[in-house]
Amino acid sequence: MSKPSRAAAIAAAELARLLRTETVGGALLLAAAALALVLANTPLAGAYESIQKLTVGPDVLHLRLSLSSWAKDGLLAVFFYVAGCELKRELVTGELSSARRAALPAIAAMAGMVVPAVVCLAVGFGADGIGAAWPVPVATDIAFALAVLAISAPGLPPGVRIFLLSLAVVDDLGAILLIAALFTGKISLLALGIAVVLLAVFWLLQYGRVRSTWIYLPLVLGVWIAVHASGLHATLAGIALGLLTRVRTDADEDLPPAVRMEHLLSPLSAGVCVPLFAFFAAGVPVDGKALGGLFTDRVAIAVIVGLVVGKLVGVAGGALLAVRLRLGRLPDGMGIRDLLAVSLLAGCGFTVSLLIAELSFGESARGERITLAVMVGSVIAAVVAGIVLRVRARSS
Repeated sequence: MSKPSRAAAIAAAELARLLRTETVGGALLLAAAALALVLANTPLAGAYESIQKLTVGPDVLHLRLSLSSWAKDGLLAVFFYVAGCELKRELVTGELSSARRAALPAIAAMAGMVVPAVVCLAVGFGADGIGAAWPVPVATDIAFALAVLAISAPGLPPGVRIFLLSLAVVDDLGAILLIAALFTGKISLLALGIAVVLLAVFWLLQYGRVRSTWIYLPLVLGVWIAVHASGLHATLAGIALGLLTRVRTDADEDLPPAVRMEHLLSPLSAGVCVPLFAFFAAGVPVDGKALGGLFTDRVAIAVIVGLVVGKLVGVAGGALLAVRLRLGRLPDGMGIRDLLAVSLLAGCGFTVSLLIAELSFGESARGERITLAVMVGSVIAAVVAGIVLRVRARSS
């Protein structure tokens, strides 16, 4: 290998390493959202909207989609595949591999989904549109939350990060189930059957230790196309494939396929897929009228309160209840202040909350207000959690 090509390979490896860190991934997510907001609120708004609506792809199988839809249905499938691999690894060999170890983050995550939904419904009770808004604050954006944690208090005990990560993994699964249950249109049984068959072939290849990339690439693409054509949300293809990827290491392997794919795709997910989705989803008008509409719209206020208050009460309350009932215990070195900070961080909804908001309200004026509400609620949760973490770090 020549010196220039060797230097390029080293630079590429270093870039990939950086993109695997929560701090960089979270920063890119926020930068993409900020750029979208700038473009949507300047004379470039028309060009930004044109880019969003630009359609590409073949006309067959309903694959001629806008760039915004490709980001939502295609790029986020990569994000959810990585999440699926992570969830499978945690369930089989990680923190969620035994009932005792899984109880605390699982109970905290479930309470952290139910309580925000209840709070959202209570605050917006009787308001038009609240029936579509309650799922929005149930999700936690793991990249955003871990980035805030890494920046605000890098010296916290490892158990704090593991608890947040485990909680977010369960939260991701719950969000996926919500998307499957609430946002599935008319089902094509033929396309769904093809997806199931292809998923079975994928599992058999994994079980048979087949490792050829050229076999898996068309198979994975076929699964995504079949799920997309079935009427299910296309991101479900990613989570299904992730859950079917092998996580135990064979004798002749350094790493199992799930870990290798996480390592390979995490930079793509954090550096391209999630930022591009945020770029297309977060561009809403923010002027006096929009802000006035945000804070006079009870549904938007309900989403903000659900993210900031509902997540705090749900996650902290669920964890403390699990400890009180002796179903689990807090990780070593993790105190009540740490739990409160992590519970606040869970209010960083962003990626999945933006996806659910778009699925619930589409490109309507109400949809723009709910998108803005998700961003405002996530930022409030992140800032307050960051302050709590800073104070905790300085006092330790």
